[in-house]
Amino acid sequence: MQYILIIDDDVHIGNMLEEVLQKEDFGVLRAYSGTEALMVLDRRTPDLILLDLMLPGLNGEELLPKIHKIPVIVVSAKAESQSKVNLLLGGAADYVTKPFNLQELLARIRVQLRKIDNPIEEVLRFENIELRADSHAAAVNGIPVHLTRTEYAILKLLMRNPGQVLPKSLLLERIGEDTPDCTESSLKMHVSNLRKKLREAGGRDYIEAVWGIGFRIKA
Repeated sequence: MQYILIIDDDVHIGNMLEEVLQKEDFGVLRAYSGTEALMVLDRRTPDLILLDLMLPGLNGEELLPKIHKIPVIVVSAKAESQSKVNLLLGGAADYVTKPFNLQELLARIRVQLRKIDNPIEEVLRFENIELRADSHAAAVNGIPVHLTRTEYAILKLLMRNPGQVLPKSLLLERIGEDTPDCTESSLKMHVSNLRKKLREAGGRDYIEAVWGIGFRIKA
């Protein structure tokens, strides 16, 4: 049986979701706050999480970066496009706005669970750069490029947001969990080394520093 963790302090919505999910043969776990959710996750790993944002204590935006390797569908009344973008970039697998259609939510849940059952290696491409997520292999013009763990994390984030200037603070926040060796003082050095490796393989600069803001990958 696959288990879904509902993190929502609205008892009515939580009860409704629990009833519907159980009818669909899912096991259900419940948490009513971000702190309680962490306690539940310490005891058991669900297959998927439905996360409300407006939680008491530790809210949904603060909780999301603490969840790893579990697909999270944000279910929130916040409808602003920027909120959705930030959360999807921050690791959410999907975003559903309240009030929601139950059949649509169930479909989105099944899509995410199907990805777990049939994993496909993510391959990122930008211009002539190719990055393979599972093997951490990088190549430019088909030429393998050896990257450190930190360089790989930086390049992956830039390639997922082509042309967009990513602030240094955002880079550090997104890669910090997997690359604790990268600090504000060392970020510039890591990016410089990455730019050099890509330039040597591709014959030109791919990463641009935007003074006072951050970095972006450019065509």
